[in-house]
Amino acid sequence: MSDRSDSLSSIRTEIQSAKVTDGMSENERFQNLTLRPIIKFQNDLLVAVFKNYIKKHKNAFYELSLEKRFDYIENAIQKDIKFRNSLKGMVIGHFTLSEYEIYTQNSSALNKRMMNMVITRLKDHIQLFEAPVLVQ
Repeated sequence: MSDRSDSLSSIRTEIQSAKVTDGMSENERFQNLTLRPIIKFQNDLLVAVFKNYIKKHKNAFYELSLEKRFDYIENAIQKDIKFRNSLKGMVIGHFTLSEYEIYTQNSSALNKRMMNMVITRLKDHIQLFEAPVLVQ
């Protein structure tokens, strides 16, 4: 393994709940061994990027009900292609070369898994997206 691959692998959090069994599909295996640890590692950055996305879109997010905020997160990631590609880059940039080779064999299905995981992570952290309070 290269120094880069070793370094990337060493900084990832091991996720105990991410099961890997002989009977699972290659995509599920990739999700549990690669995507989950990377997305967890990138959590703070993903939250900061989404906060910036809210700000760039005139803070309309803050005026929405909780249910509409969940919809906003999904729509931002599914329909804003530039934003979606930026998020994918934050994850793909942490792949080792061998992981990237696996990814390229089924990128469409893995992108769907990746973005669904990011959506879920942002929804799970919805409380971090409260409107900033001005002190008077």
